[in-house]
Amino acid sequence: MTQQNLKLFGMEAAKGRWIFVLVGLLINVCLGSIYAFSVFRKPLETLWEITSSQSGYPFMVFLAVFAITMPLAGNLIARWGPKNTAMLGGLLSGTGWIAASFSADIATLTILYGVIGGAGVGIVYGCPIAVVAKWFPQQSGLAIGSTVMGFGVSALLIAPLMKAMIHHPEIGILHTFLYLGIAFVVIVTLLAQLLRFPSAEWASAEITTTSTVTTAIPSLNLSRQDMLKSGSFYALWATYTIGCLAGLMAIGIASPVGTEIAKLDATMTAFAVSLFAVFNGLGRPIFGAVTDKLGPKHTAMVSFAMILGVSLLMSFFGQDNALLYLFAFCVLWMCLGGWLAIAPTSTGIFFGKKHYAQNYGLVFTAYGAGAILGTLLSGNIKDITGSYLNTFPIVAGLSILGIIIAAIGLNPVKRQ
Repeated sequence: MTQQNLKLFGMEAAKGRWIFVLVGLLINVCLGSIYAFSVFRKPLETLWEITSSQSGYPFMVFLAVFAITMPLAGNLIARWGPKNTAMLGGLLSGTGWIAASFSADIATLTILYGVIGGAGVGIVYGCPIAVVAKWFPQQSGLAIGSTVMGFGVSALLIAPLMKAMIHHPEIGILHTFLYLGIAFVVIVTLLAQLLRFPSAEWASAEITTTSTVTTAIPSLNLSRQDMLKSGSFYALWATYTIGCLAGLMAIGIASPVGTEIAKLDATMTAFAVSLFAVFNGLGRPIFGAVTDKLGPKHTAMVSFAMILGVSLLMSFFGQDNALLYLFAFCVLWMCLGGWLAIAPTSTGIFFGKKHYAQNYGLVFTAYGAGAILGTLLSGNIKDITGSYLNTFPIVAGLSILGIIIAAIGLNPVKRQ
């Protein structure tokens, strides 16, 4: 291919490659319905007479299995391609929701919904990210952030739908899982048909003229084994875990904190969860673009400073303070969305795009660690102390730790 043809190819593909961002965004709207799970918690507690900790188990297990499956999915994407991998994941994810509708107790729901549904989402999730990362070899933060924005804004659409279905006399809690599962299988399978990687020439065809921090960092294209030998991987994994812990904790307890701490009624709390979803979605392209400009280290530090600030405010002034609740949880949800863009963008910046699916799959296990720790932390502290407010001083301390780790460890990998 001549240089002139490369330029023409680049110009044409540059216009069309945003379709993959749109497809990925729509797939993520389906996958991100887990972020509306807090709407189920109170009804499940009433239905089965279970505790606050127990009602969080499906959410915790779903996210943990989601993260554990991601490294395996990276290998599937490399072997089968993004289309076939996404089809498999979509089928499993929907099956988990459908099977959950037959649950008789919280343990069964946790296994069917958490394990099967979580595994399906873990298989699908990396497919559009890997596709977009390769279509945008430079300055990929905004594109990746826009792709995963669908996961964040999902609750904006799904939470009110879930609430309406749960309280509908002819549907109820368990049948809500059934109908949504069927819809997710159909939608994800159809959208998966459009996923594909660019040709080998594409990376060299894209020419970036904007000067950014990330374009100044040379890509090393490290394998998963080589990535594991770098200190940057462990710093990224640790900061990602802390960022997800704070954000996923906020997502898991958003609805009960609204009613129990902020003293909002059920309708206003459901509206608040939808509002938080907007910020969760916006945080992804915003922090992705900021990562392109400032680099992973400084963007991570900004995120942790924001989490620290609102955690301290909630610790001291959160009780019966509806406005502070709205402000703090908007920030926490936005920062979680931010980390879902910071981490995949940083993976490409530090370790390259050649083995991106496999590498980010391993980095993403931090999400699962954050999900487990955040859910256990909030649920157990609530059961022990009687208030979710007591989780926020711990989150503030972890944010300080995150700032320190980012400042010391989030550095480009040096060439050997």
